[in-house]
Amino acid sequence: MIRRRLRQAMLTVMMLCILCVGSVLAKDDKSSADEVTVLFTHDIHSHLDEFRNADGKVGGFARLKTLLDEERGSNPATFVFDGGDFSMGTLYQTVYETEAAELTMLGRLGYDATTFGNHEFDYRSEGISHMFHSALENAGDDPSIVLPKFVTANIDWEKNDTEDNRLIRDALEDYGSTPYAIVEREGVRIGVFGVLGEDAEACAPESGLEFEPIVEASEEVVKELEKEGADMIVCLSHSGTNEEEDKSEDEILAKKVPEIDVIVSAHTHTKLDKHIKSGDTYIVSAGCYGEYLGDLKMTPTEDGRWNLDEYTLHHLDESVSPDEKVNEELDIYKKLVNEEYLSRFDYTFDQVLADNSVAFTQMDRFALEVEEDPLGSIIADAYVYAVEQAEGADYDKVDVAVVPSGTIRDTLQIGALTVSDAFNVCSLGIGADRIPGYPLVSVYLTGAELKTAAEIDVSVSPIMTTAQLYPSGLHWTYNPNRMMLNRVTEAALYDDLAPSNEKKAQELKDDRLYRVVAGLYSAQMLGAVEDTSKGLLKITPKDKDGVEIKDFEQHIIHDKNGAELKEWYALARYLESFDKSGEGISQIPQSYGRPEGRKEEVDSKNIIELVKQPNKFAFIVYGAAICLILIIVLVVRFIIKRRKKKKNMIY
Repeated sequence: MIRRRLRQAMLTVMMLCILCVGSVLAKDDKSSADEVTVLFTHDIHSHLDEFRNADGKVGGFARLKTLLDEERGSNPATFVFDGGDFSMGTLYQTVYETEAAELTMLGRLGYDATTFGNHEFDYRSEGISHMFHSALENAGDDPSIVLPKFVTANIDWEKNDTEDNRLIRDALEDYGSTPYAIVEREGVRIGVFGVLGEDAEACAPESGLEFEPIVEASEEVVKELEKEGADMIVCLSHSGTNEEEDKSEDEILAKKVPEIDVIVSAHTHTKLDKHIKSGDTYIVSAGCYGEYLGDLKMTPTEDGRWNLDEYTLHHLDESVSPDEKVNEELDIYKKLVNEEYLSRFDYTFDQVLADNSVAFTQMDRFALEVEEDPLGSIIADAYVYAVEQAEGADYDKVDVAVVPSGTIRDTLQIGALTVSDAFNVCSLGIGADRIPGYPLVSVYLTGAELKTAAEIDVSVSPIMTTAQLYPSGLHWTYNPNRMMLNRVTEAALYDDLAPSNEKKAQELKDDRLYRVVAGLYSAQMLGAVEDTSKGLLKITPKDKDGVEIKDFEQHIIHDKNGAELKEWYALARYLESFDKSGEGISQIPQSYGRPEGRKEEVDSKNIIELVKQPNKFAFIVYGAAICLILIIVLVVRFIIKRRKKKKNMIY
C-alpha cells in the first residue's frame, strides 16, 4: 500500500516536472503565431540578376530566394510583399509583355502580394494587359509559380471608363486583382492593400488613369479590413517619403489613417536604415533595385496593435549564396532577350562594348548638386554621335543634345561595360514602334529658348533634381546668388565632340532656330515647361520650319533602315566607338573623368555681378520693385504733406 502510494507520488512529481519543463520550453521557443515576420522589397525595376555598384556585385533574385527561404524556415508566420515598380530598368523588361518576367519571378519566389508602381504603365495599357495575361499563362503551365495577389485600392473604374483603361481593368479582373486581400499564415491574418500616390501618378504620363487620393482610399479599405477581422493591416504605398514634411505622402498617410500598422513606402527609392514611427504605424523602405531585403519582426500588443521588435535591411551582397535554380531560370530569360529583342540591334546581353577606367558618379550621389557631371555629358555626346552615324550623308548638324537627370537610371562602373550596362543607363519607355526603349527625337528651339533651358537647370533643379539638364553643344555660366530665373549670365555653343583645341564658342542668337536632340519623354517635358512653371517659362519645340510640334512621335529619328534610334542604343554605339586597346576593346577617354566647362558656376556677391545682364524676369521684378518704391515714396510724401497742413491749420 505504501509502495503504491509512493509510486503514485513519484508519477505525480514526474508529471509536474514534465509540465514545468514544457512550459519553460514553450516560453523559450515562442510560437510562430506570437511573432510575425514581414519581408518586403520595392522599386526592383527589373533587376532580376545581380548588378555591379561601387561595392561589387549585389542584388539579384537568386540571392533574394536564398534569404527568403532562410526566413521562412526560421518562422512559418512569414509574409512577403512588394511595393511596386517591379519592372522597367534592365534588359529583362524587354520581354515584359511576352514573358512577364518580373511578375512571374515574384511568383516563383513566393511573394504574397504586390501593387502598381508608376513604371508598370510605361508600356501603356496594351503592354499592361499583355503582361498580366502572360503571367497567368506562365502560372498555368508551371505549378511551381504561385502568382502574388495584386492589390490596387485607389482606382475608380467608373471615372476611368475609356477604351484603353478597360484593357487594364479587364486584365486585372482576369488576374483576380482586388483592392485588398487577406493573407493568412499560422493563424495570423494580414490585410494588405495597395495605393499609388500623387507624385507617382504625375510620373506615369502613359497610364491614362486618374487615381483617387491615397488617404480617402485607405480610409475606405481600412474600414473593410476591420470588418474582415484582419490582425494586421499593411499598406503597399507607391507614394514615398520626403524630407519636406508637407510633401512626405506616406508620413501624411500614417497620420491621417492611424489604423494602418505597416506602410511599405515605395517610389522615392528611399533607404530607411531606421523606421519612421507615427503613432502605432511603422513606415519602412528598403532602397531600390533589390539590393536590400526589408525585414520586420513584430509581436502583438495587448491593445490589438503590433510592436516592432526588430527592423533589418539585409544586404544582398556576395556573402549571400545564390539559388542555382533561379539562376537557371534567369539564363532562360537572357536567351529570350537575345532572341526577341537584342537580335534587332546585332547585340547580345553580356557583349562587352568598352573598358572603363573612369570613376563616374554613383547613383546615390548623382544630381544632388547643380553641376556638370561627366555621366550626363557622355550620354548627351552619345546622342549627337549616334544621330550623325544614323543619318549618314543626310546628316543635319545637331547643335545641342540634352539629357535630364530624371531619365538617367544607372551609372557606368569601372571595368568591362556590356550591352546590359548601356541599356540600364537609358532603360525607360517604349517607342511608337512598340519596341522597348525611348527613341531620340529632333526638335528646334530658338537661342532664347536654349537660354531658358539653361535657366531651368540652374534655377529649378535645386528644388526639383529630376529637372537638372546635362548638355552637349551648349555651355552656360551662372551665379547662384542672383535672382531666381535670372542666374544664367552667359550661354554659347560649342562642338563637344571636336578635339579640345578646336572647341570655339559660337554666339547664340535669340531668334535663330537650333536643332536639338533629346529622348522622346524629355522632349515632351520640354513642351510642358510652360504649364509646369505656371506660364513663367516657355519653351515651344518646333520643326525646322518653325511650326510648333503637336505630336513628337512624328519627329522620331530613324536610321537608314527605318528603325527608331533608341536612347540606349545611341549610348552603346558611342561606348564602342573610342580608340581600341591591343585586344580590340574600346577605351573610355580620360577626358570624361573631369568636368569640361559645360556648366560653370561663378559664386559672386558683387553687386555688379548680381544685376548685370538682366533678362525679362529680372526686368519684371526690378520694374515691380521700382514701382513699389515709388508708391512708398508717394505715400510717405502724402503723409508728410498732410501732417504739415494739419500743423499749419492748428497754428
